[in-house]
Amino acid sequence: MVAVGGSGKVHDHTAEKVHAHSHDPAVQQIYKGHFEDNQVQDRTLSDWAGDWQSVYPYLKDGTLDPVMAHKAESADQSADEYRAYYEIGYRTNVERIKIDGDTVTFFEGEKPLEARYVSDGYEILTYEKGNRGVRFIFKKSDGDADAPEFIQFSDHKIAPEAADHYHLYWGNDRAALLEEVTNWPTYYPSSLSAKQIVEEMIAH
Repeated sequence: MVAVGGSGKVHDHTAEKVHAHSHDPAVQQIYKGHFEDNQVQDRTLSDWAGDWQSVYPYLKDGTLDPVMAHKAESADQSADEYRAYYEIGYRTNVERIKIDGDTVTFFEGEKPLEARYVSDGYEILTYEKGNRGVRFIFKKSDGDADAPEFIQFSDHKIAPEAADHYHLYWGNDRAALLEEVTNWPTYYPSSLSAKQIVEEMIAH
């Protein structure tokens, strides 16, 4: 299955210097999207447990400007071009997400939406550049009517392991979500300050 965005520009998960604590070459290859199908394992919601903040406000207010400048140093795109790319990628009105057990709470505006989710397997996607990614999918079992039917996590990991940040896709159409590769709201722990998030992003 090939997922291509409407703009033809694909979130290739290598443009983003991802957070690899390990210097093990095999782990680095997985982070870059190179792995075998048989390496992928089911994961539970506990891998994403915690309180998470959107990084979109930090892009909008200029906090992430040093990150964009850093990316431009080693690429053929300018900081402004990176900013435009991430403006589409990070865009979301959901400023915070809390995951506790099987319950996911979305904070958007005044009234949080809450629902319970069960695993609905995973899908392996092949991107335009030839690298791959895994979406870990959860389906709503009960909760607020307006909460999305499906949530899909992508965090550069392919087997059970706690996430340090993640991209989240949500909506009511499982298949359509798999085609979405240009908008990937991104969340870091709420405990991190803006400065710490900048440091994390630049460190990779």
